[in-house]
Amino acid sequence: QVQLVESGGGLVQAGGSLRLSCAASGTNFRINAMGWYRQAPGKQRELVAVITSGEGTIYTDSVKGRFTISRDNAKNTVYLQMNSLKPEDAAVYYCNAEIGGSGYINFWGQGTQVTVSS
Repeated sequence: QVQLVESGGGLVQAGGSLRLSCAASGTNFRINAMGWYRQAPGKQRELVAVITSGEGTIYTDSVKGRFTISRDNAKNTVYLQMNSLKPEDAAVYYCNAEIGGSGYINFWGQGTQVTVSS
């Protein structure tokens, strides 16, 4: 059974940093893109950052220059380093992974809460 387990969320003051991790387990299939999404109360889930299997990256404009996504393929793990956090970054952050090569399936983690105090 495929699982994505996130960790690293928490409470931080504005201007601070957090590092999120997401480890995929229960699969021997190829993992394509991995990414982070977030959902704040009353808002739709939005893309934060994506990293492809070739380590190309895409960021939403609001986090460019502050967040860095990376992955460790040997550990099936994706990271999100978040610096200079702002109150508007507060949300539940979800990990996503495309698992299965060309016929991939999208898997989601259960989410980790990030709270930023002003």
